[in-house]
Order: sequence, then structure tokens, then C-alpha cells
Amino acid sequence: MSPTQTILQAIPGNPYIGLQRADALWHDYRHGQIPTPDVVSTQTEPLDLENQSDTYDVIICGSTLGILLGATLARQGWRVALLERNILKGRDQEWNISRSELRTFVELGLLSETELETAIATEYNPARVYFDGGEDLWVRDVLNVGVDPVYLLDTLKRVFLDAGGELLEKTPFSKARVAPDGVQVTAGERTFVTRLLIDTMGHFSPIVQQARQGESPDAVCLVVGTCATGYEHNQTGDLIASFTPIKNQCQYFWEAFPARDGRTTYLFTYLDAHPDRITLEDLFEDYFQLLPDYQGVSLEQLHFKRALFGFFPAYRNSPLRFSWDRLLAVGDASGHQSPLSFGGFGAMIRHLTRLSAGINDALQQDQLNAAALGWLQPYQPNIAVTWLFQKAMSLSMGQSLDQHHINSLLTTIFQDMAALGEPVLRPFLQDVVQFLPLAKTLLRTSVYHPMLVAKILPQVGVPAVLDWTGHYLSLAIYSALNQILTTPAKDAGYYWRRWREALIYGSGSDYDGPSAQR
Repeated sequence: MSPTQTILQAIPGNPYIGLQRADALWHDYRHGQIPTPDVVSTQTEPLDLENQSDTYDVIICGSTLGILLGATLARQGWRVALLERNILKGRDQEWNISRSELRTFVELGLLSETELETAIATEYNPARVYFDGGEDLWVRDVLNVGVDPVYLLDTLKRVFLDAGGELLEKTPFSKARVAPDGVQVTAGERTFVTRLLIDTMGHFSPIVQQARQGESPDAVCLVVGTCATGYEHNQTGDLIASFTPIKNQCQYFWEAFPARDGRTTYLFTYLDAHPDRITLEDLFEDYFQLLPDYQGVSLEQLHFKRALFGFFPAYRNSPLRFSWDRLLAVGDASGHQSPLSFGGFGAMIRHLTRLSAGINDALQQDQLNAAALGWLQPYQPNIAVTWLFQKAMSLSMGQSLDQHHINSLLTTIFQDMAALGEPVLRPFLQDVVQFLPLAKTLLRTSVYHPMLVAKILPQVGVPAVLDWTGHYLSLAIYSALNQILTTPAKDAGYYWRRWREALIYGSGSDYDGPSAQR
């Protein structure tokens, strides 16, 4: 047996079976066999909501991240039902985030200060950024907090239920029929009616698959990792590290975090969905081969407790806006995080205040048609510009690059950002791009490393640069308008408030920065 099979089969629950399932789905995505289910239909006749049983203002499908939004909406007084195919329970592996971002839970009244502290399972400092051939860069208070998902979701579940929300576990979404006055939702053997249906079922939601109609992802992040004991005591982490040249037409990157019951290490890479791309098991084989060099420990010293793996598709057509009335994609289902990010928790927290306020407005003002709901997932130029960064951190099949090119490129860019100070480096590490920090970085790199800039163009291609230039100019416009315009009053119209929020978030001006640390 391969090392991957041997190690994973020895972990409780035999995650090797799950790895094979994930690889089968990844095979389908690489070979254009993406499912296109027919789960959403429309009708012209109204549902007559007043004479329907099991009627809600909002039904949310998918509870892991849906409970965050469900709890806020229930506390606002809406009738909310949460559909979950299994049991609502957090996983054992912590979610890493920055402490300032966690303040959202307190500000929305979802957690008390004491509950917030209890939800924090681990906290470490500092974190490293490193690329082969460069120097270590160390930052503090970035993704350095590990949240206990079990406690967090259990607490939010209690908040949701106390506010009158209804949790329907072991009730998987089956289909939805959209009518002029509502949506009829079939889940398991039951039928419900709601004014608004929210999809938080993630990247592989059947509603999302139907909306995208088999469209191949524009980029993919493959991730494998484990949580294990046996490492030397180490209270530092790696936000992104690379110590090997290009391999398998991929540049490998690592993350490492202290965990409550060991140390978590990830290996990830950015690529496209070409049929000849490596499998998750291939990546896991390289993970176990390289892990001893990365962490300075032999595999025999480690006791593996959990295996972590997955692939995360990203689409340029994001955030996803459904063409159906009364349907809204949120979280990973919408793809509202950047193509560099492979976890939806941080993005969900970042947008939670905006989404809960916007959905509340949409329900109050009956702005539930597709166009109105589309403004809840607006174009964000600060996310769109990151597509060029993703392309610069990967290479296509058949493309020939110096094996150290990507490490050299990233070393230079991150050192330039570090030289410009934390106001430039820190937001980028938290998946927030802002115009002035980006402009300063580009100017410094162009002046001090003109030949490096010249090397990027052949790698990414002229069309990608032209596309990026349009988003970069949009980012400049959004940033300027955000400085000029005032914050809308609470009684401002629905569309004005949504446009104002689009400027704030699309320019990265929602970022609180280190001043929000507690």
C-alpha cells in the first residue's frame, strides 16, 4: 500500500474512503463531467401563502455556515427554517481567523464576550511567510486564532432556537419551485413554503450546479493535510511557505498552525481543471514525502489524528447571482471569496453584517426579484484583481518556467510589501486587497525590480493583464467614490444602500485593521 493509504486507513473513521470519493468528484470536474441537476423550476401561478402550512420568511439550505446567517435573521424577528441533511455539528478541526474578525459575533449580538473567549480554542503568534531563496517574514495577529467549531455552532444553534428559528436536521434539500409569491421547497418527505430561499450548501450545491450548467471552473485549489501529535513544541505558524521548486506543473505551498490537540499542516497548490492534473492522492503522497523536511520530524514520530483534504473550484463569474427570483447564494455557494482563499468561514464572517442587513431590507421592502437580490452579491473589484495573483502563482499544463520562478517572484513581491509596512502587507494576508497598498507595491516592484515585472507578462499572458487592468481601474474608482460619498441613512432606499455597500466592500474599506484587535 502507498504511504497515504497506510496512514489514512489507520486514522479513526478511515478517511481514505472519503479521499477516494473526493478524487472521483475531482476526476469528473477535470473531464467535463460536472453534474447539472434539475432541482429548481418555476411556475406562473401563485402559491397562496396565507393558506399554506409550514410557511416561512426564509429557508436556509445548509447549516454549517447557514447557522451564522440564520441566527442573525431569526434575532431580527423573521420566521427562519434551517434545513440540514445530517446533524448540525461542528468538525473537530479548528477554523483559523484573526481576532479582530471575530468581533462581528459580539457586534451582532450572537456571542457574549465570555462566549467569544470560550470559542477560541488556540491562539498563537507570530506567523511566518517564506519562499525558497528568500528571508522569513514574521507577522502578528493574522489568522492566529483557532476557533472551536463544535462549541461555536452549538452556541449559535442555541441562539437560533431561542430566537424562534426552526432547525430541521436530517432533512436534505431535494428541489424548489419558484412562484410569483414564494418558493415551494421539498426536503426529504416534507414540503415547505418560503418568501426567500438561501443556498449555503457550498461549492457543490445542486442549485449552484444547475445555475452554472456544467461550466468548468476557471481555477482550483487542491488541499491536503493532517493534524498530528509528536512535533516539537512550536507556538508559531506558517501563513504561506514554499521550500521546493515547481513539481508536477504545480508550485507547492504550505500552512501550519498549532492546534488544541496537536499541530495542523496543509499542503496546497493552485491549478486549472485540465484532465492531466494530479489527483488529491498524488498530492497526499508528496505531502507525506515532504512533511519530514518541512517540519523537521520523521513520520514515525507522528501520531495522525485527522486527515484533511478537498478541492475548491473558483469561477470568474462570482459572486454568483441566480437568474431565479427569491433565490440567493451565500458563502461558498456564491463564491464570494477570492480565488486565493480555500475556506469560506473568514469570507462569511466578513460579509455577515452586510448580508444580514441587506436580507432584512429585502424582506421588509419585498425586494425579492433576481435583480434586487443580485445587489446582495455585487461585483467586487478588490476580489477580481486577485485572479492575476492566482495565475502568477500557478502554471498551465505544457507551460515551461524556470523551476524557481514562482518562488523568486513571490519572494520579491512579499519583501516589497513588507518594506512598505504592515498597512500594505497585513490586509493582503487577510484576503483583502486595497487600491493604495496595491498601487504602492506595484510602483516599488516596477522601480526596484523591472526585469521581474517583464518576466510576469509571458507567464500570465497579455489577455490576463488586460483583464486585470480593467479591474484595477475599477478598484481605483470604487476607492475614490467610497471616500467622496457619505454613509447612507438607515431610511435610505434599498438600492442606494446596496450600492454604497458595494463600494465599501469592493474597495476593501470594510477592513478594520490592527486597530480592531482586542
